[in-house]
Amino acid sequence: MPEAPVSPRGSRGGGRAGRSVSVSRRLVLDLVRTRAPISRVELAEATGLTQAAISHAVRALIDDGLLRETGERAYTGGKPRVMLTLDRLARCSVGVQLGADWIVVVVVDARGTVVARTRVRGARSRDPQDVVSTLAEQVDVLLRAADVDRSAVVGIGLAVSGALDLDDGAVLVSRTLERWQRFPVRAALAQATGLPVVLDNDATAAAIGEFWSGRIPGSAAHCTIYMGASIGAGIVVAGSVYRGASSNTGPLGRMHLHRDHRSAGATVEDLAAPRAVAARARAAVAAGRESIAQLSVDGDPFTDFAAVATAAVHGDPLSVELVEESAGYLADAAVAVADLLDLDSLVLAGPSFTTAGSLYLTVLERRLQAEFFAAPKHGVRVTLSPQPADAAAVGAASLVLQEELAPRHLGAPTGRSAGAAAAL
Repeated sequence: MPEAPVSPRGSRGGGRAGRSVSVSRRLVLDLVRTRAPISRVELAEATGLTQAAISHAVRALIDDGLLRETGERAYTGGKPRVMLTLDRLARCSVGVQLGADWIVVVVVDARGTVVARTRVRGARSRDPQDVVSTLAEQVDVLLRAADVDRSAVVGIGLAVSGALDLDDGAVLVSRTLERWQRFPVRAALAQATGLPVVLDNDATAAAIGEFWSGRIPGSAAHCTIYMGASIGAGIVVAGSVYRGASSNTGPLGRMHLHRDHRSAGATVEDLAAPRAVAARARAAVAAGRESIAQLSVDGDPFTDFAAVATAAVHGDPLSVELVEESAGYLADAAVAVADLLDLDSLVLAGPSFTTAGSLYLTVLERRLQAEFFAAPKHGVRVTLSPQPADAAAVGAASLVLQEELAPRHLGAPTGRSAGAAAAL
């Protein structure tokens, strides 16, 4: 099947919103998406736009099938106000979280709500082209299961960990997906599905998912810390992704802590990631510490981390100690990022927060309250993603929706190829 058409900046061709979206239309869509039901008068009050500009934007969005009048009326003493809402199934997208152990595929509606989900075997040791074929089959299955017409699907978002080349649509370096390095995954998936594909890292995807869902309303500077096998940070400034020179921002796990003049010091991943927690758990048990955590026979670090996280939630002293130690190291990095970017919002996401995320949350909240530089002016709202294990898949789908329906531009590098659809 031929690859779906893309515009020079990577958005979908045809009559949809794409790059030509006006500011007024984007503002109206964002407000209806997050505050519906809402009237035209309320939209004008919230945006500062004239009634004429609001009417024009609303009419365009209704004609495009994105908004509809609910039939409700709000009575305020004068003429009844007609309420507007988002037609959630007018546009949908697919999100794929390409992991070494598991691959998550979701279909989301225009608000970013999951309407179908599946999980298949991971990509670590499999041939990339075989995985792409499997993904194309799963996309078809999910769309049929959700009763979503393909004409409503604006594209596929693909979230991957590691350093990426968005010009070539490929993974440059990944510790867990070595077979995928330099494989043109974006083009391969687009060809297999007939849909445009946006490629981005898992932390960035998870961050824009939080914004698109409306869970971080009013945030001026947001960061999502994503912990799977590695640790990354996705940064959203006023609704736009901050990308840097090559869209490889946020490798938080590579930050060195406690560096001195003799050595680089351990990285955040060396101290806080699942492998580090698992290694300390095994060492502690070998030294005679007691724990209810059932460590694996084969020494698999991710199985061991899951066991420690579960035991910690149940109050096992050693496991609580290990998780809080990990959280403390992660908080060192989080405070540094919060100070550097003057954050007002931080979310924890990723499969490693699925079980013991609340324990990490408590430690990070306490540290930021005590140490955040701008605390005399404002705090940092710290929350746990409501779906931490699937956050990158949902966020990847949200990237596509934002690119198509309400594109934003901040820190987007120039000179990308036509396939680099990820610039917001």
